[in-house]
Amino acid sequence: MARLVTYTFRGQQKTINFAYDKYHDGFEAAAAAEGVDIGAFLRMEQQVALTAKGGGALKNFRQSEFARMGFTEVRLLKTED
Repeated sequence: MARLVTYTFRGQQKTINFAYDKYHDGFEAAAAAEGVDIGAFLRMEQQVALTAKGGGALKNFRQSEFARMGFTEVRLLKTED
């Protein structure tokens, strides 16, 4: 089963191929496709994960930071072969 990531970057909708052996999730794949360095974001995400009591804080942090970078509606799609 092939996987695709669809996202909107600065108002333009795009779809790219996705593989778990290359990226942790769709957000990282979208950032790599656009050439956005997320090294500082990943370090801060680790800090949030260590201090947050629930998964909601981490999800909220990820979505708000990627929205600040210009990404919206990041979704992982599954397609049949």
